[in-house]
Amino acid sequence: MFSIEHEFDATVITLVDEGAAPLQEDVVINSFAECVTLEQFDPRTEQIQKITLSPEQVRDLAAALDLPEGVYQIHERPSQGA
Repeated sequence: MFSIEHEFDATVITLVDEGAAPLQEDVVINSFAECVTLEQFDPRTEQIQKITLSPEQVRDLAAALDLPEGVYQIHERPSQGA
Protein backbone atom coordinates (compact mmCIF):
# COMPACT_ATOMS: atom_id res chain seq x y z
CA MET A 1 0.00 0.00 0.00
CA PHE A 2 1.20 3.53 -0.62
CA SER A 3 0.01 7.11 -0.32
CA ILE A 4 0.83 10.23 -2.34
CA GLU A 5 0.57 13.75 -0.96
CA HIS A 6 1.38 16.98 -2.79
CA GLU A 7 2.82 19.59 -0.45
CA PHE A 8 4.03 23.12 -1.15
CA ASP A 9 7.65 22.20 -1.91
CA ALA A 10 7.57 18.42 -2.39
CA THR A 11 5.62 15.36 -3.37
CA VAL A 12 5.60 12.85 -0.50
CA ILE A 13 5.12 9.14 -1.18
CA THR A 14 4.83 6.71 1.74
CA LEU A 15 5.33 2.99 1.10
CA VAL A 16 3.73 0.67 3.67
CA ASP A 17 4.92 -2.95 3.82
CA GLU A 18 1.94 -5.31 3.61
CA GLY A 19 3.85 -8.49 2.91
CA ALA A 20 4.36 -11.49 5.14
CA ALA A 21 5.78 -10.97 8.63
CA PRO A 22 8.27 -9.73 9.61
CA LEU A 23 7.20 -6.41 8.09
CA GLN A 24 9.62 -3.60 7.30
CA GLU A 25 9.16 -0.02 8.52
CA ASP A 26 7.40 2.49 6.25
CA VAL A 27 9.55 4.22 3.63
CA VAL A 28 8.89 7.93 3.07
CA ILE A 29 10.04 9.40 -0.26
CA ASN A 30 10.22 13.19 -0.53
CA SER A 31 10.57 14.46 -4.10
CA PHE A 32 11.90 18.02 -4.25
CA ALA A 33 12.97 19.96 -7.37
CA GLU A 34 16.67 19.54 -6.53
CA CYS A 35 16.76 16.06 -4.93
CA VAL A 36 14.82 13.05 -3.69
CA THR A 37 15.16 11.78 -0.12
CA LEU A 38 14.25 8.32 1.21
CA GLU A 39 13.64 7.97 4.94
CA GLN A 40 13.03 4.86 7.06
CA PHE A 41 12.94 4.35 10.83
CA ASP A 42 15.63 1.94 12.05
CA PRO A 43 14.33 0.14 15.16
CA ARG A 44 17.85 -1.06 16.06
CA THR A 45 19.17 2.50 16.47
CA GLU A 46 15.77 4.15 17.04
CA GLN A 47 16.71 6.78 14.45
CA ILE A 48 15.46 7.78 11.02
CA GLN A 49 17.90 6.75 8.29
CA LYS A 50 17.99 9.14 5.32
CA ILE A 51 19.39 8.79 1.79
CA THR A 52 19.55 11.72 -0.65
CA LEU A 53 19.57 11.12 -4.43
CA SER A 54 20.20 13.65 -7.19
CA PRO A 55 17.72 13.83 -10.09
CA GLU A 56 20.30 12.00 -12.21
CA GLN A 57 20.56 9.16 -9.69
CA VAL A 58 16.76 8.82 -9.65
CA ARG A 59 16.78 8.67 -13.46
CA ASP A 60 19.46 5.97 -13.38
CA LEU A 61 17.58 3.99 -10.72
CA ALA A 62 14.39 4.07 -12.80
CA ALA A 63 16.32 2.84 -15.85
CA ALA A 64 18.11 0.13 -13.84
CA LEU A 65 14.86 -1.47 -12.74
CA ASP A 66 14.25 -2.69 -16.32
CA LEU A 67 17.78 -3.67 -17.37
CA PRO A 68 19.75 -6.93 -17.02
CA GLU A 69 22.97 -7.22 -15.01
CA GLY A 70 25.78 -4.99 -16.30
CA VAL A 71 27.31 -1.51 -16.15
CA TYR A 72 25.52 1.32 -17.93
CA GLN A 73 25.86 5.05 -18.54
CA ILE A 74 23.04 7.22 -19.86
CA HIS A 75 24.07 9.85 -22.42
CA GLU A 76 21.77 12.79 -22.99
CA ARG A 77 21.33 13.77 -26.64
CA PRO A 78 21.21 17.47 -27.47
CA SER A 79 17.69 18.60 -28.29
CA GLN A 80 16.90 19.62 -31.85
CA GLY A 81 16.29 23.39 -31.87
CA ALA A 82 13.40 24.76 -33.91
